[in-house]
Amino acid sequence: MRTPILIAALLALSTPAQAACGGDFAAFLGGIKAEAVGKGHAAADVDRFLARAKRDPAVIAADRKQGVYQLDFTSFSKRLVSLKRIQDGQIRSRRHDAIFKAAEQHYGIPRGVLLAFWAFETDYGNFQGDFNTLNALLTLSHDCRRPDLFRPQIFAALTLFEQGDFDPVRTTGAWAGEVGMVQMLPADILENGVDGNGDGHVTLKTSPADALLSGANMLRSLGWKAGQPWLQEVTVPATMDWSLSGVGKPRAAAEWARLGVRPRAGQLAPLPASLILPQGHKGPAFLAYPNFDVFFEWNQSFTYVLTAAEFANRLSGAPEFRATTPEAGLSGDRMKALQQRLAQRGHEVGLIDGILGAGTRVAVQKEQQRLGLPADGWPTAALLDRL
Repeated sequence: MRTPILIAALLALSTPAQAACGGDFAAFLGGIKAEAVGKGHAAADVDRFLARAKRDPAVIAADRKQGVYQLDFTSFSKRLVSLKRIQDGQIRSRRHDAIFKAAEQHYGIPRGVLLAFWAFETDYGNFQGDFNTLNALLTLSHDCRRPDLFRPQIFAALTLFEQGDFDPVRTTGAWAGEVGMVQMLPADILENGVDGNGDGHVTLKTSPADALLSGANMLRSLGWKAGQPWLQEVTVPATMDWSLSGVGKPRAAAEWARLGVRPRAGQLAPLPASLILPQGHKGPAFLAYPNFDVFFEWNQSFTYVLTAAEFANRLSGAPEFRATTPEAGLSGDRMKALQQRLAQRGHEVGLIDGILGAGTRVAVQKEQQRLGLPADGWPTAALLDRL
């Protein structure tokens, strides 16, 4: 279900754009072997590492089938957040209290945030995926859709193999190559892995201490600021200029207060924040603080990120977000039709995939402004008809 984690970090590690992909898989493996040796890995180690490698068609099928991200925020949240999942989080919070205290003390990461990722990634470790990790990485590197994203992970896995922390035959995880309770890619394990239980290895599949502290270290490395909030539910006046909303449009808390934005609970933090309207001006509303951006380094889906951030609030004691009556949105073929019309008008919406991503939201908001509609970034039938 997931999209690959840590997109920004991976791109920094990516191979040149001209790296070979597609074609005969045996020839592709030959190129991997040559590149590995060129990077200084022993040829014998590379041969053992790739001895049983093969392409996995099920990985490609999973990559192409991510329809869950077409759901709106409320529907997606209801699917992922349940009373049982909250109660299970509370149980694990108590059971691993010392680990969560260490994560906050040493890395500044609140337990609610770690619990949210642990829950969403693997249901607290219960479902970690059964795809062969090496074959998944090789398959996605061979596929020409995103080779520069996955190819570096093969060599990171090779390094882990040489260190005795990766088995090319037995290591399994998600279809996109992530491993362990909080689903980390090999390069992330090399860079941020923590031996939390002191056994000399970073074992993310079976050690909660290793998994949670590694996840905390990774979040800190991505820019998490200790002691700062990430998301706050707010109420917004009906007279708001909706074009001020959207990810990446921060204003000082005092400015939002002057515009009539009020916190549902507590006080506005003295930090810059963006007004988020995931389902338009009639839906729920949130202020997203700088730490919210770090969630996007873990997963690039806006709906996933917002749900994870809101769930982290719930696990930290906040009430459930308000039930509202947003305007009906678009989905499936109608969303694709909207994206096609936006693209025809010169907007950069990315793939025509029926998913309301960042590019589509920006384009929708611009067209709403042009047409005199509430410019809240939420696509409706009225906008589609006007276009």
